[in-house]
Parts: sequence; structure tokens; C-alpha cells
Amino acid sequence: MAELSALHGSSSERDHPLDKRSMGRWFLPVFGVLIVGGLGYVAYALGQDLTNATSVPWILLGVALMIALGFEFVNGFHDTANAVATVIYTRSMPAEIAVVWSGFFNFLGVLFSSGAVAFGIVALLPVELILQVGSGSGLAMVFALLTAAIIWNLGTWYLGLPSSSSHTLVGSIIGVGLANQFLAPAGSATSGVDWSQATNIGLSLLISPLIGFGLSALLLLIMKRLVHNKALYREPVGNAPPPLWIRALLIFTCTGVSFAHGSNDGQKGMGLIMLILIGLVPTAFALNRTPDVNYLEAYKTASVQVEQSLGKYVKAGTPVTDYKAAVSEAVRTKTWSDKTTAALQRYINATSAEVAAFPTIEAVPTNLVSNIRNDIYLIGEALKLIDKQKLLAMDEPDLAAVKTYHQAVDNATKFIPLWVKVAVALALGLGTMVGWRRIVVTVGEKIGKTHLTYGQGAAAEVVAMVTIGAADHFGMPVSTTHVLSSGVAGTMAANGSGLQWSTVRNMLTAWVLTLPASIALSFTLFVILRQIF
Repeated sequence: MAELSALHGSSSERDHPLDKRSMGRWFLPVFGVLIVGGLGYVAYALGQDLTNATSVPWILLGVALMIALGFEFVNGFHDTANAVATVIYTRSMPAEIAVVWSGFFNFLGVLFSSGAVAFGIVALLPVELILQVGSGSGLAMVFALLTAAIIWNLGTWYLGLPSSSSHTLVGSIIGVGLANQFLAPAGSATSGVDWSQATNIGLSLLISPLIGFGLSALLLLIMKRLVHNKALYREPVGNAPPPLWIRALLIFTCTGVSFAHGSNDGQKGMGLIMLILIGLVPTAFALNRTPDVNYLEAYKTASVQVEQSLGKYVKAGTPVTDYKAAVSEAVRTKTWSDKTTAALQRYINATSAEVAAFPTIEAVPTNLVSNIRNDIYLIGEALKLIDKQKLLAMDEPDLAAVKTYHQAVDNATKFIPLWVKVAVALALGLGTMVGWRRIVVTVGEKIGKTHLTYGQGAAAEVVAMVTIGAADHFGMPVSTTHVLSSGVAGTMAANGSGLQWSTVRNMLTAWVLTLPASIALSFTLFVILRQIF
């Protein structure tokens, strides 16, 4: 295969990778049709879901959805720009085509996402705010954390700093939890931050940049040992694209990172949109009103089995005066006792009896939907203490019954309509195509002292694609920004290219400040908005 030395053209003759090129006359009309079609579908599907809803607060709903989608829009041009930096600066794709390509695969990533990350993020929030998300406190929570995340993301984007939207959102949620505790009356049973969940997410956000740096550096060194084509390790010469096989590799990795980013980061907005919908229009979105009859039957069967399993561990004579309060206390404090076991069994029995009176979830009267949803959600949070944290030692068959019922509970309360995915996908894709340039310049020009080579771009993108995809599978939010930009830095270090320490220091400063800044912003906004709502 011909090496790049065969390609002619000095650095003075080459155009800058971000020089504008025509997208063709077809682009704007096709792009416009897709956007209008997507928005039309979202409006139609939302209207269908709201057909039987009562007292829809249209203005508040519209503002809330615009802010939530605004977060994803900013996320698109803030985070996804990392995915296209390598293909642009290795001249594998023209800049404008690259961002459209990336936006499209972000769109697909969102559509095919599992939803696990969405509800992992939501689980960080105080339980009572989730159960009362339609109250003034619940609305203040959603508006405060979204607005804080948008403000910080816009600020770091304006400075061209690739900080993490995931990091920002987690900080905003922690700020709301702390403010909720701060404002609670003395002696009240108020939960703040779920620190066990926050610790797990914090570790994933902390470790992922180290993985990006280390594995990208290692992969580049392995490539140098196994692949001896010198073209792979040289910077682009002139304006010519790289050899076909290198170009295909870089486009593939860009595609993978874009898809993985959509499937992971897009879910964060989905979870928050569902909170908004549940709070403002509970009659339509509090429960998964699937037409599948088997869905409700599976729930009923699983509830009977888990009642029998829990009954084996209930000690005779255990006093339970208020089973719901006992379960709520266990969820709030993350503790378990004999009283909790007895209370949970009675709570499941009462809730299942209420649901069993109806042939389908669609048949549940609108005035009961919110209460049933809150009961099922609270039971699910209690089951996590058994299923995930093992606070109640159970035999394997009984634990299997708990897991089966837990899945049925999640199916009832943790669902995402297709139109929500389409709306988030559109916002993320549009954001990618609009504001990508600032972050691309930082990743492509300001991390290393030399121009990005094909091998460096490929190594960083492969590691980012695999890391983000694995995180999505395990339901853990990670930062595309952290993984990819640290991966580029790792390849520069492994290649002996040197790092631009001023940029690295600025990036590290942004990463370090993101959590305290977003916590402070959301804390302050929550306190203010509590007075408004």
C-alpha cells in the first residue's frame, strides 16, 4: 500500500481541516424534511398520549420540555464534537460531512438505547422528590438541575474546554439533594443524596479518563509493534485523504463513538423528561399503559411468588403498624430489619390486590394512577436493597423471585415512550451539527504539540467506543469528553509527541471545578425556585 510520503503537498499548501466546503444543494432540503418530519411525529405522539389526560398544564409542560431538550442540544455540540475531531484532523472526512454523519449515528444510538442509564441517573435524586415530582419541590428540582447543567456546559463550551456533561449533571443532582436536606424542617424524615449510587457513578466518571489515557497509549504501542505501515503514524500530508483502509478504520471508530455517545448520554435527558411528564401529566405517564395483557399478568404472577418468598423470612409476631412508612424509612436510610421484611410483604400484598382489580393497566382509573405508581416505585426501591445491596440474606430460589418481581416493577414505572427517544435524538443530533467547532479545535490542535496522526486518532476512538459501549451495557454514565480527550492525550504521550500543558491544565481545572460549580449552581437555583413554585 502506498505510504503517505507518496502524497505531495507542503503544510503551506494545505487547507485547514475546518475550512468550509459545500455540502451540496441537496443537504438543506433533505435535512429540513427530516427535522420537520421528526418534530411532526413527536407532536403527534405526544398529542395521542395526552388524549385522555386530565388538566394538562400546557405552558409549564412546554417550558419544561424545552429546557430538558435544551440540555441535550448543548450536550450534542459540547460532547459529541469529540467524536468528529479525529476524522476531521486526519482528513478522513470533510468537517461538515463529519458532523452530519456523527449527528445521524447519535440519533440512532439514542433510539436503540436500553434506558438503564436514564434511570441510574434518576436514582441519584431524593426518593420523596421523585414520588412527589408534581409538587412545587419536585418541579423546582427538575428546573434547577437542568438549568444549572446548561449554564455550566455553555460556559465551558464558550471557553473551548471539553468538560463533561455527565459530570455536570451528576453535580447538579447532588446539589439538589443537598438543598433538599438543607431546607427540610428539623427532625423531618428527608432524604438527600443517594451516596451509594453517587459513589458508583463518581467512580465510573473518575476511572473512565484513566482508562481512556492508559488503554489508548497501550493500544498505540501495540499497533506500532504489530502494524509496520509507516503511513499510519504520520500526520496528514497536503489535502489528500489517508489511504482507504486507514480512512475506513477512522470513519468506523467515529461512527462507533457517536453511536455509543447517543446510547449513553442521550439517556440522561430521557430520564429527566420522564420525571417532567410524570410530574405534570401523571394520568398519562405515571404507569406504563402498554396494551399487552400479558404484561399485567406477569406482574400479578411475580407478586404472588415474591410474597411467598418473603414470607419465609418474616418472623412471627413482628409488629407493623404502618407498612408504607416502614418501607419508606428503610429506603431512606438504606437499612433493613425484621420489621422491614414484614412491612414489605404486606405492602406488596396490598398494592398487588389494588392492581389485580383491573384487567389491564389502561383500565386503572386516572384518579388512582399516581398513587399506584408511587407505591410500585417505592416497592422497587426497597427491592433494590435486597437485589443489589443484599441487605436481606435469601436463598437463591427466593432471591430469583425477588429479581423477577423487581423486573416487573421496573417495567411498570421505568419506561420511555418512543417519541421521547426521537425528541432527544433530534436535540442531540442538531446540537452536534451546530456548535461542534470550539471543542473540535481543542481536541484536534491544542492537546498535543504535534498534529494528530491516523494511528493516534484510531487508538483513541477505539478505546472510547468500547469504553462507552460497555458503560451503557452496565447502566453506568461515563463522559465521552473525558474518555476521548484523555485518550488523545494518552496517544500523544505514548508517541513521544509531547503535550500542550496549558491546555491540559485548563482541561483538568474544568474537570475539577465541574462538580463543585454545578453543585453550587443547582443548590442555589433549587432554593430560589422552591420559593417560586
